Amino acid sequence: MSDLNYQKQAQDYYGKAPVIILGSGASAAHGVSGMWALANHLVENTDISGLNTAEIDAWAKFCQLLKDNVDLEAALHQVDASNTLTARIIKSTWALINSEDSKIFQDSLQNNSMFPLSRLLEHMFMSSLKIINIVTTNYDRLAEYACDQGRIHHYTGFTHGYFRQLAAATEITAARRVNIWKVHGSLDWFQSPLNDTVAFSVTQDVPDKYEPQIVTPGSQKYQKTHLEPFRSIINNADTAINEAGSYLCIGYGFNDEHIQPKLMAKCLRQKAPVTIITFALSESAKRLILEGKAQNYLAIERGATNDQSIVYSSLSDTPVTVERNIWSLEGYLSLIM
Repeated sequence: MSDLNYQKQAQDYYGKAPVIILGSGASAAHGVSGMWALANHLVENTDISGLNTAEIDAWAKFCQLLKDNVDLEAALHQVDASNTLTARIIKSTWALINSEDSKIFQDSLQNNSMFPLSRLLEHMFMSSLKIINIVTTNYDRLAEYACDQGRIHHYTGFTHGYFRQLAAATEITAARRVNIWKVHGSLDWFQSPLNDTVAFSVTQDVPDKYEPQIVTPGSQKYQKTHLEPFRSIINNADTAINEAGSYLCIGYGFNDEHIQPKLMAKCLRQKAPVTIITFALSESAKRLILEGKAQNYLAIERGATNDQSIVYSSLSDTPVTVERNIWSLEGYLSLIM
């Protein structure tokens, strides 16, 4: 099958107004740490002063698991972390990702074409679309920055302003809007001393008596996401996925139970088209999409070099090597624009 055929397939799927699903790979392209870098940061920088004996033992077990090459999420599942230890892990996670996020924001001030996502959203809005939905597991604000660079209003579940409070989407009116459903929370969300969730624009430190509202891997994730605002955010993400005509997955590994069930039900039972662009297809993506029963898919990963791509298509029995970069978001845009 020729490259032109894959371009047509990409354009056909794109023409169905996809929900955009951003995974960690989308942020890694801008320098945000992945799981292994985060794991190393936690071992070296988490504050364990004042913890009791049981908590110190749990922390030592966690560190040993990481040294034994157990991945971060699996390690956190195997450790019985107290609320206090979990809060320390969350704060250390926040500190690393927030510092990287802040640097990206500063860099973007000097480069007004930094985010390919901006150009994607602008192009999508050239149609009759009024609302675009982004679903993401990422804590960072790269999607929000991309919207800002494209002069596009975005909604994350809160009012506008510097001190933001939870608000229904009907409170935010704009001619066109991007909904960003952050199912694991965001760097700018905090639990206040009143036990509600509020959001602050760019802040360098966690305010006194506030707690970051991000959900780290491990068993705590299942408990916290049953509470607000996560419950409502996940419900809205589910609705967006259910109502979508297609999906564009950018750097998404198909490893999250909050997105997976609805997405796979649509792809398998209703044959919804899915496009995947990524540095390297995860084993989960290969199992669920390529080796599963998805009937309409286009998956593209990096080949041996940045200028080579491996294309997997539901229209072809074998993968095809393409001597150009169409695996990155920048490269994908060359297929659809």
